[in-house]
Amino acid sequence: MDANEIAAGRERWQQRYDKAHKRHADFTTLSGVEVEPLYGPAEGVEYPGFERIGWPGEFPFTRGLYPTGYRGRTWTIRQFAGFGNAVQTNERYKLILGAGGGGLSVAFDMPTLMGRDSDDGRSLGEVGHCGVAIDSAADMDVLFGGIDLQKVTTSMTISGPAVPVFCMYLVAAERQGAELSKLDGTLQTDIFKEYIAQKEWLFDPEPHLRLIGDLMEYCAHEIPKYKPLSVSGYHIREAGATAAQELAYTLADGFGYVELGLSRGLDVNVFAPGLSFFFDAHIDFFEEIAKFRAARRIWARWMRDVYGATSEKAQWLRFHTQTAGVSLTAQQPVNNVVRTAVEALSAVLGGTNSLHTNALDETLALPTDESAEIALRTQQVLMEETGIVNVADPLGGSWYVEALTDKIEAEAEAIFQRIKDRGTDGTITSGILRGIEDGWFTSEIADSAYIYQRALEEGHKRIVGVNCHTGTIAKDLEIMRVSHEVEREQVKLLQARRTDRDQAAVDAALQKMIDVSRTDANMVPAMLDACRAEATLGEICDALRAEWGVYREPARF
Repeated sequence: MDANEIAAGRERWQQRYDKAHKRHADFTTLSGVEVEPLYGPAEGVEYPGFERIGWPGEFPFTRGLYPTGYRGRTWTIRQFAGFGNAVQTNERYKLILGAGGGGLSVAFDMPTLMGRDSDDGRSLGEVGHCGVAIDSAADMDVLFGGIDLQKVTTSMTISGPAVPVFCMYLVAAERQGAELSKLDGTLQTDIFKEYIAQKEWLFDPEPHLRLIGDLMEYCAHEIPKYKPLSVSGYHIREAGATAAQELAYTLADGFGYVELGLSRGLDVNVFAPGLSFFFDAHIDFFEEIAKFRAARRIWARWMRDVYGATSEKAQWLRFHTQTAGVSLTAQQPVNNVVRTAVEALSAVLGGTNSLHTNALDETLALPTDESAEIALRTQQVLMEETGIVNVADPLGGSWYVEALTDKIEAEAEAIFQRIKDRGTDGTITSGILRGIEDGWFTSEIADSAYIYQRALEEGHKRIVGVNCHTGTIAKDLEIMRVSHEVEREQVKLLQARRTDRDQAAVDAALQKMIDVSRTDANMVPAMLDACRAEATLGEICDALRAEWGVYREPARF
């Protein structure tokens, strides 16, 4: 790019920056030195290939979505939390919000994630242990009691039974008196990554995609601020994928959902802004920064050039980041505070829109109140003390970071082509479905995980406290334990609610939902009615299992 084009781009950025809202804050160094909101090539200097780097708030968005960076608004501190029952988790949410958290992120227990009620025989021993138990809309009422859902953005990390859980959230908001059209938040709903990595599915892919399409339509028309899909790379990376695989598989899944929306006749400029992403921030600092920057650039280009998005918001890749759970160690767990801080810093320097920082004891158990506070304070120290919010994309133009960004982008593009080549009709969706069917994704991830594990065991890769620097004077941590009494009480509560409800209304609502499932009509309104009648999550999902069957992963050797 020649000097005149660079100067014109800087002028465009300056005009946008001047018009944008800025926070009232001190944008100087610790020593009191004024810093510019953005840095770029020196005046009059040519920079070949600068169009791939560009300016914040401008295509291809490598340097961020907003001209102000974090001077306009900082990232949302969104701590992932959920354990025990709705009462206990509600207390944790109030602690997080009271300590400065900017939004909620719900962790559900395994029975809920699998669409099972707490009194289902398959739920025995799992209720409330890895997240909060939610059986019906009444539990959602308690979970968000005293929290204004119209004012707090709420993320829910659940995919298989995401749509009925979302309906329960809407019912809880209705009962608060909220105007549903004003709700804001994110539902994960990403079923592709379940088949690829996490394995929390209910049905074959096609019924899940039908429900996701219905949800996309419903939110586009009724709740425009709510994001019905958070395409997740986090679980893909945690399963052992490389950074490039995480990026490519995640964006490919996103392209698949774009193709789903287009197949429903939706306007890409209307529904695409409702897609968001969820990435892992792993321990390799610069690789992660490059991954985030490449993600924005790839998504913007594909949305514009492949799927025809003309609005900037439809080309934006907005993403939440969580620090890498798989990087945490049971050995010398206090070291996990350092790992989490480094990973969080990479997410911020990569331009994340919201962030969860893991607690030091999460490799052993659910976080205690104290460790959860340390995790929260980690973000606040980064935000308030380090000066990283003062300059947009401060590493932009770094030879190393730009080279890594280009390399990860090229690796991702090669993987996209491999996915397309697996399909039968030239679409990404066809390639994804074939890759799920023949186990290609899981095989590729397993190979990457094996290579890393072998390097670790041979000492080529090192983890402090695990295969080097293993001596310690640290004492064992006091960890949080969820009492089995939680399960007994949740089962008793669920059975009492079943006794008190209008069973005829529940049966009629469930039958209406199944009747709608046999048509092309949107299923969300009928599912909402079932939740209003206090149909349980297990009852809704079992009715659909009876209609659609269940998915069983083929045995592979």
